[in-house]
Amino acid sequence: MAGGPEVGSPRLDVRKTYKLYIAGAFPRSESGRSYAVAGSDGRPLANASRASRKDLRDAVRAARSAWPEWAERTAMNRGQVLYRVAEMLESRRDEFAAEVAAAEGLAEPAARELVARSVDRWVWYAGWADKITQVLGTVNPVAAPYFNFTIPEPTGVVGLVAPERSSLLGLISRLAPILVSGNVAVVLASETRPLPSVTLSEALATADLPGGVVNILTGLRRELVPVLAAHQDVDGLDTWGVPPDLRVAAESAAAENIKRLARRPAGVADERFDWADARAAERPEWIAAFLEMKTVWHPVGR
Repeated sequence: MAGGPEVGSPRLDVRKTYKLYIAGAFPRSESGRSYAVAGSDGRPLANASRASRKDLRDAVRAARSAWPEWAERTAMNRGQVLYRVAEMLESRRDEFAAEVAAAEGLAEPAARELVARSVDRWVWYAGWADKITQVLGTVNPVAAPYFNFTIPEPTGVVGLVAPERSSLLGLISRLAPILVSGNVAVVLASETRPLPSVTLSEALATADLPGGVVNILTGLRRELVPVLAAHQDVDGLDTWGVPPDLRVAAESAAAENIKRLARRPAGVADERFDWADARAAERPEWIAAFLEMKTVWHPVGR
């Protein structure tokens, strides 16, 4: 028939467009810029948005707006929402596995194993939502007719420079402990392996997570890390993925407004850290890194 393609004729694939994730939406960078992303074999995979300073400021503003509502939710509800995210990750395992395999140069079975561990790790941290207060909080003994309680509370807006080498499992291992206690996040994804992080943002958008709780930017670290570290409305900074040549400047900038800081342990290189090792990467201390300990006095009733 006229106007229709011939049976068996070749066709072009419809390529995925990778965008930013800000305030629950998927904008292109306001600058209109993008950069080429290649696989581990050097083969071009896609173009990713190259976020600008304004995009980062928009992401911080979105996170700040979302923080009160997320922090005030009950611990049980936060756990339920994060478990729903795990369900969405599980439903997209094939897509994640293909992207992780291309990004990290892995065979399909190895990539599928990393995706499975990523889902399991998200579930592990989600399970801490209603437990971390019991573990870290306490009733303190005082020599007076008062109760004295220590209660952990979320820090606020946390900037996360994601691990560079582990495109999905490393990102989830650092992001989940930030969220579970009621913090919100502005994430700088892996610069060279950003595609799984964009697919993660699509899973977040289709779960019950409120817009702005997580914001994910792709782009160049040398442009974005200094801005994130110096931003006065960011309360904490995870520098795991900050390049060595930017680390001192980033931590100095973070000190200007006394950000809480989390970093790689001394002597641990990003490329040598085993993210699949649960003993190394499933740690309640990573949740505590962005908690403030609040002490409250209350008279004993008579």
